[in-house]
Amino acid sequence: MHEKFLTFTEALHPKFETLMQMDPVTDGILPSHIKGSGVYLFSENGRHLYVGRTRNVRSRYGQHTRHGTGHNNAPFAFKLAREATGILKSDYKSGPTSRANLMLDAEFLRAFNDALIRMRAMEFRFVNEPDPTRQCLLEIYVSVVCGSPYNDFDTH
Repeated sequence: MHEKFLTFTEALHPKFETLMQMDPVTDGILPSHIKGSGVYLFSENGRHLYVGRTRNVRSRYGQHTRHGTGHNNAPFAFKLAREATGILKSDYKSGPTSRANLMLDAEFLRAFNDALIRMRAMEFRFVNEPDPTRQCLLEIYVSVVCGSPYNDFDTH
């Protein structure tokens, strides 16, 4: 393995351990000390569900959980709503299963808003990682190690 890449990867597991040791937020309100850029994890009943990364955790958490947020800002909630409604595939092209059209469907919108409420009650953990390359690698590392079922790294 190239030395430069190895340097990045050596820091992944210690950051992962720091993330997992954090007392999770479970009430939908981030304490003021949680700020900055890094990697976050949503879990429910101890099951790790979704990993993400951000430049601003406070803003990103709000985008994921705030009522009225859009489908582009809350991909995890969108996936939960698809699962709840049985619409397992959405489309980026116009049509009945496009993301925009699904948000116009009353049943789907209700499921999406329910997912936002559900996410506010989930366990939320965060670890600061300002370096964008380490942050990217850490997101993948945490997702693979935790087996988060709602992460995919497919292109659209």
